[in-house]
Amino acid sequence: MWESTALVTGWVAVVCLAVELVRTRRRWRAAVGERGWLLERERENAAQAAVEAERDRIARELHDIVSHNVSLMVVQAGAAREVLGTMPDEAVTALRAVEDAGRGAMTDLRHLLGVLAPAQDGADGEDGGPGSTAPQPGLDRLGTLVDRISFAGLPVEVRISGEPRPLPQGVDVTAYRIVQEALTNALRHGDGGKAEVTVRYADHALRVEVLSTGPSVLTGQAPPPPTRQGTGRGLLGLRERVAVYGGDLDARRRLGGGFRVRARIPLDRP
Repeated sequence: MWESTALVTGWVAVVCLAVELVRTRRRWRAAVGERGWLLERERENAAQAAVEAERDRIARELHDIVSHNVSLMVVQAGAAREVLGTMPDEAVTALRAVEDAGRGAMTDLRHLLGVLAPAQDGADGEDGGPGSTAPQPGLDRLGTLVDRISFAGLPVEVRISGEPRPLPQGVDVTAYRIVQEALTNALRHGDGGKAEVTVRYADHALRVEVLSTGPSVLTGQAPPPPTRQGTGRGLLGLRERVAVYGGDLDARRRLGGGFRVRARIPLDRP
């Protein structure tokens, strides 16, 4: 009798353990499935965020390329129209500047498209062809930029402070785009003013400042700000670029006329 009771109890215990094991395995499988689903969602979210970030980057690059070159073309075309009948030589010079600006825009666009869609034969395009992936413009091209702006009618003075040194590519491109956007806005809204560009190589940061003259807010003749809230482009987009490197950018109208754009980009950030 006692042995039968013990045997029944043992079988009941075995059955209970088996049932619990099955339940445990089901819970484990459910947990693994849920974790896999969460990981898949995280991967999808990360991929979507990367796509959106890349889309914003491309949009900023297109804005910088098109806005700058088209502004130069509009100014020079207008100058050519004004003197076409009286000073044909000056009109030809202005039209050549329009042509150069158009070619510059096409070169930059080919570079951007070459990065987005490399050649099918795998060539890296180092020869500067349509699939070229040559480095983007940096402060080494500041002189060319200033010459183009000055020729378009906005005198520009450049000051370099500190010892120039190689910069991380992202910082170098961002600094160039800051000057480009600020000078383009000054050319568009300056109304016969001038501009000053200061680049300072400090120990731990790069500082860029662009000052432009123009109609004063004190006389009520100041133009609208060069950036529009909510566009996500222009100086607003550059502010986001600078923030990526832990820096800051400030753009505002000057009381005496014109605008001031000032940026600080740390150089010792890992």
